[in-house]
Amino acid sequence: MVQIGYTMMTEQAGPRELVQHVVAAEKAGFDFSVTSDHYSPWLAEQGHAPYAWSVLGAAAQATSTIPLMTYVTCPTTRYHPAVVAQKAATTQLLAEGRFRLGLGSGENLNEHVVGGGWPAAHVRLDMLEEAIEIIRALFEGKNVNHHGAHFDVENAKLFDLPDEPTPIGVAVSGERSCALAGRLADLVIATEPKAELIESFDRHGGSGKPRVGQLPVCFDTDKDAAVARAHEQFRWSLGGWPVNSELPGPASFDGATQHVRPEDIAENIPCGDDVDAFVEAVRPYAEAGFTEIALVQIGGDHQFPFVEWAEKELLPALKDL
Repeated sequence: MVQIGYTMMTEQAGPRELVQHVVAAEKAGFDFSVTSDHYSPWLAEQGHAPYAWSVLGAAAQATSTIPLMTYVTCPTTRYHPAVVAQKAATTQLLAEGRFRLGLGSGENLNEHVVGGGWPAAHVRLDMLEEAIEIIRALFEGKNVNHHGAHFDVENAKLFDLPDEPTPIGVAVSGERSCALAGRLADLVIATEPKAELIESFDRHGGSGKPRVGQLPVCFDTDKDAAVARAHEQFRWSLGGWPVNSELPGPASFDGATQHVRPEDIAENIPCGDDVDAFVEAVRPYAEAGFTEIALVQIGGDHQFPFVEWAEKELLPALKDL
């Protein structure tokens, strides 16, 4: 049976609200939750970008059963991998074993802020691989000294570790990232329902491991209002990963999406309150082999109505997938 998750999207709500949202999602019966890790929203209309790790610490204390996960953290530019390892271990202790560390090669949108430039895609994957090796070693309780192609670590050791190492997920978008994930990750992460990603992950050692997808949705009893809100706040999502990973800020995404129409959004994101339409949007992920699918309700001020509707109507319908 496919598990259905809830997304704490830091780009569209403040920190206290995000924690309140995931508490409601836990009560509603969502199987797990994920949290974006941004320095900036995709579009100015979204309006938020609190520090995800503070939100996760608060969420770990405010909830008791729902699993937590970063979706995803870039451990190479804005954060050093040794620091990511410490944050993840601490969050796992606070969550009492409910946390998974989702990692990816990042977006210029968030990583450029530290002034280190934005490497080419193949370099970013090399950096991610080296970062994962460092994080794994620290999770194992080792005293780490590392002098690699991209990172230096001097006499690092984590003194507060969970009994079991925190599971690591890796976000994929093509063959090389799938190969990396298959070798080094405990689970795979993707934002498109492409069976070829899952098949490649399996070929490279991922067979039998969880595979987590994500889908934006826009619930509203007024479908026109849902389409308008999705267009205002989520038109960036139609750009695709090669574009979205490169643009440096909300103004760039605004310019790149000026020709995206509301009808384009309506064709790609389920909007309104038709349960069947939402189920059919989720179905391709299940058919592609995803075992977990996190839903993103668009609009920070529209989370509680969505969660209430999901508890009563959507989640029961999705159990048939």
